[in-house]
Amino acid sequence: MIVDVYIELKEGVADPEGEATKKALRLLGFRNVKSVSSRKVFRIEIDVKTREEAEKEIEMMCEKLLVNPVIQKYKIQWVE
Repeated sequence: MIVDVYIELKEGVADPEGEATKKALRLLGFRNVKSVSSRKVFRIEIDVKTREEAEKEIEMMCEKLLVNPVIQKYKIQWVE
């Protein structure tokens, strides 16, 4: 099974990378850019028997390593 884990900052948390990219785009003449936010994606291939087992393991990975729950949230998307 292959899973994409999308990680983004929670609402209200500063995103210096997104802001710097927005500023650079505007300096390059892209005046219509309203906002830019950064995201991180991990593609994980996991060898388990059921989707439920995979989801449980992926959630544990997020809680233990991939996500800082104070400032980040995550979404799991299955790759077919």
